[in-house]
Amino acid sequence: MTKASLQAATLMVQGTASDVGKSILTAAICRILVQDGWQTAPFKSQNMSLNSYVTFDGKEIGRAQGVQADACGILATTDMNPILLKPKQDMVAQVVVHGVPYSDLDARTYRESYLPQAEVIVKDALGRLRSEYDIVVLEGAGSPAEVNLKDRDIVNMRLAGWADAPVLLVADIDRGGVFAAIVGTLEILSQEERDRVKGFIINKFRGDVSLLKPGLDWLEERTGKPVLGVIPYLPQLGIEDEDSASLDSKRVQNKRHEATNSKSADQLDVAVIRLPRLSNFTDFDPLQEEKDVHFRYITHLADWGEPDVVLLPGSKNTMDDLRHLNESGLTERIQAFVKLEKGWVAGICAGYQMLGSKLLDPNGYESDHPELEGLGLLPTETMFTPEKRTVQVQGKSALFAPNGTELAIDGYEIHMGRTRYLQDIAAPFQIRTAAENGDSSGWHADGAAVEKGRVWGTYLHGILHNDDFRRAWLNGIREQKGLSPIVGGLRFKERREAAFDRLADHVRSHLDMQRVYEMMDTAKPRKTEVGKG
Repeated sequence: MTKASLQAATLMVQGTASDVGKSILTAAICRILVQDGWQTAPFKSQNMSLNSYVTFDGKEIGRAQGVQADACGILATTDMNPILLKPKQDMVAQVVVHGVPYSDLDARTYRESYLPQAEVIVKDALGRLRSEYDIVVLEGAGSPAEVNLKDRDIVNMRLAGWADAPVLLVADIDRGGVFAAIVGTLEILSQEERDRVKGFIINKFRGDVSLLKPGLDWLEERTGKPVLGVIPYLPQLGIEDEDSASLDSKRVQNKRHEATNSKSADQLDVAVIRLPRLSNFTDFDPLQEEKDVHFRYITHLADWGEPDVVLLPGSKNTMDDLRHLNESGLTERIQAFVKLEKGWVAGICAGYQMLGSKLLDPNGYESDHPELEGLGLLPTETMFTPEKRTVQVQGKSALFAPNGTELAIDGYEIHMGRTRYLQDIAAPFQIRTAAENGDSSGWHADGAAVEKGRVWGTYLHGILHNDDFRRAWLNGIREQKGLSPIVGGLRFKERREAAFDRLADHVRSHLDMQRVYEMMDTAKPRKTEVGKG
C-alpha cells in the first residue's frame, strides 16, 4: 500500500486531565484506522512514565506508544516517543532522548534550558513519521489548559499546530464534573486553540445514555462543537496500562472486586510488593487474567495476608526502594516467608537485584547510598554502572520445564546494574539478543534460582508473558500445595491481539468515525469492507 500523499494526515487526542483514557483511545483509533486500510503510526512527543517499552533496536520509549504501535501492527521506533521522562526523585527525572539516557534534570532546568532543544527533536521525529505513514495519531499529555506551561508546550496545542492536527478533546465522566472540565478547558484556551478542537469524546460512561442527552445538547449548544462519542466503560480490557496513575485506578477497582470476590480454594494468592518507585508493572498483567490466580498488591505490612507467592517488581530507584522495604518491615517479612514458611518468591529486574546479598553503588549512579545489604535470598551481588542495558532478547529455560525439556522465552531488559554470582549455580535462563540469534556462541546466562526454583530472579521484563513458562511455574506451585495442575490455560499474547480488536469494535460502535475522517480530510475508509488485524 503506497502513501496517498507526501505528508500524512494527522489527528490528535488530548484530554481535560491525566488518566482520562487518552492512551487507550489512541490505541483504539489506531486499530480502527488500520482495520480500515490505512498505514497508521502513533506519536507522543514527550511522555512521563516509569513503564517502558524496548524497541526492536534496543531503545527505550514509553510503554503506551509501544502498545499503540502493536495496535497498528508495526514495529515501534523512538520517533513515536522521542522524549521520555522517567521520574527518579521529587522534581528530578531522567531524560531519555530517542531511547538513550541524556541526563538527570530537575523540572526548572528541563523547562528553561532543554525544552528549546526538545522542540527541534520533536518536529524532526514527527516529520519522519509523516513521510512514512498515511495517518499519524498524536496523543497529548495531561491537560492543554495548564496556563503556566503553555508558552513552552511541546505536547499539546503547540504540537497540534506544528502538525496541523484536528483535536479530539477527551473527558472522563467517571471522575464527575465532565461538562465543567470540557467547558473550563475551552475557556482557558486561546481562540486559535479552541478552533483546533473539532469535537469531544466523553469516556468511561456507566449508565443510561438517554439520561445524559440533555447535558450533551447543552454542551453542543454552549460550545458550538459536536460530541463525537460517549464511550461506555469497558472492563477487563486486556491491554496494558500506561503508568502509576492507571495502576492506582486499577488498585481501587481490584479492592472493589475483592470486596465481593474472595479467593477460592482452588486459587493461588499471588501478591506483588507495591514499591514507591515501581516501574514496568505490566510485567504482571498475565497473572491478573489467570483464573487460578487471586492477584493483589501489598503496599504496607498490614496488607500481607496469607500469600502463596510474593513478587518483587522493577523499580526506578532500587536502592531507595530497598530502604523502603527495610524501614517498612517488609524485608524481614519476606525473609521469614521464604526461610520459615517455605513460600515462593520471584523478582524481576530491580526485584532480582534486591533478592541478592548486596547492592553496591559507590559512584552514586543511582542513589546516594554507596552500599546496602540485600534480602540475602539469592547468592548474587549487584554493582551499579553508568551504562543502561536495553535489549530485546529471546532465550530458553529448563526452570519448571517438564521432563527435562526447555521452554522458549522472550522478553526485554532495561537496567543499569551488573549482577554477579557469589557461588557456582546454574543460571535458570539462557538468552541472546535478536542480533545474536543464530550465533551458537551468543548465549548469555541470566538470573538465579535456589531451592528448586522456590526463589528465583531475572532481568527479563515480560518473562511472565511467556504462556508456557508462566503456566509451568504456576503448576509447580499448585502441585506443591496439593492442587491439581491446570492443563492448557491462558494464551495471553493471542488474547492481547483479540483485545485490540475488541477495543476497536467497542469504540467504533460509539464514535462517529465518518466525522473523524472528515476532520482529517480523509472522507472514507480505504477498504469497502473493514478487515481485522
